[in-house]
Amino acid sequence: MHTLRVGEQALMTRHRYTLVAALLMTAVAWAEVDLVTLPPRDAVQLTIYNSADLTLARESRALTLKEGANALQFSWADTLIDPTSLEMQPKANADAIDIAELVYPPRVTGLGLWNVASEVSGKVPVEISYLTSGLSWRAFYMGTLSADEKTMRLQGYVRVTNNSGEDYENAQVRVIVGKVHLLDEIAELARRQYPYGRPAGPVVEERLEMDLGLKQEMEKSVVRYLGAVMADSAPTSAKEVIKEGLSEYFLYTIEGTETIPNGWSKRLLSFDVDAVPVVSLYKYEEDRYGPKAVRFLSFANDAEHKLGQTPIPDGTLKVYRGVDDAKHLSYEGQSSFKYIPVGDEVELNLGAVEDVVVEPKAMEYRTDNYRFDRNGNVAGWDEVRTFAVTVKNTRRIPVKVEIRRNFDTTYWTLARTGDVDEYEKVDVDTVEFTLLLPAGSQRRFEYTLTTYQGTRREDWERLSR
Repeated sequence: MHTLRVGEQALMTRHRYTLVAALLMTAVAWAEVDLVTLPPRDAVQLTIYNSADLTLARESRALTLKEGANALQFSWADTLIDPTSLEMQPKANADAIDIAELVYPPRVTGLGLWNVASEVSGKVPVEISYLTSGLSWRAFYMGTLSADEKTMRLQGYVRVTNNSGEDYENAQVRVIVGKVHLLDEIAELARRQYPYGRPAGPVVEERLEMDLGLKQEMEKSVVRYLGAVMADSAPTSAKEVIKEGLSEYFLYTIEGTETIPNGWSKRLLSFDVDAVPVVSLYKYEEDRYGPKAVRFLSFANDAEHKLGQTPIPDGTLKVYRGVDDAKHLSYEGQSSFKYIPVGDEVELNLGAVEDVVVEPKAMEYRTDNYRFDRNGNVAGWDEVRTFAVTVKNTRRIPVKVEIRRNFDTTYWTLARTGDVDEYEKVDVDTVEFTLLLPAGSQRRFEYTLTTYQGTRREDWERLSR
């Protein structure tokens, strides 16, 4: 992009490149030159981290060079580009083109000048790369359950937000799951009035050591794990996301190109998988979830569940269910989750529900089996409590319910009666009952809990051996 003035009218953009015949000025003398408008970008590739404020931009342009000395003016004013990370490489005639230096003129902010010596004239493709802040991405997901809730259509999206100060047209977007160090430095470098502090004269980047360590470490980290090749993408009816494992990073390349203006966010489809097998389960544990049943949805990131090709980035899944032939949707809940590696299973808490109800009630309390010490005082006894649990399913489909009951002691025994499928001891002080309820049904069961106090615990230990 450029600044092109005609009379009193101007076309203004934030990010400007201008090809000039010689340097505008130096500390000794600056020559008057003719300005030549730089052609628009042929391509731009953005590689955006999700763990921090860091993006690697690679721009392809065709420069019109003349034989001899040339200069390229680069302005990053009002953007978050880190000027210390600027690089330019010819993509053709590399042996005949010498990009000698990048100069930062004195008392001029947001401007750099590349000195280019060329043995050829005409158009030459170059790649300009830099690090910038202000671009971010996050993943989110939409799940649509089938009528019987045994399968789910799972759609993944990536939302890219651009607050970098620069418009990016027809950009190929790549997003990275992973972490990199020194991330806050990019924004700090981008906001400096002068790239290397206030200079007394022209500053040549290649002659300075100050801040180059940070620049080189950042670029080495990005180039090492992302690679330097820009992939070509042919448009198709549906976006394809190419995933690559890169050491501790994972790279997602979204097919095609997208225009992302500054100040805008854009939602990009990452994947769309139909009929993923899922398990819907209701849990009741008053000490953990409160007085209501909570719904959970689980699936695995593996081939059996039509997934498993790549890890799934952390995000939020909103779950809906189709309710009629017109494909109207009913909102079922949402849950956030962390990064899901290939082969791992995830269980999502969709929140408390009203259509599956668990009602435990205390029916009886008594003490029994007293033990006395040599002085005739009570030294041990049993506390016997009976509970009735009613479970109601008001839904039009069968449900599975797990009910956990927590005790305040590890010395206990339990007897159950009534309509319960199975139960098991899951911890030293917790038991779990499992019930399958048909649509629109109700079940009731009772259990009697005996806890052992005082010297009666010794009797419990002998019986438990």
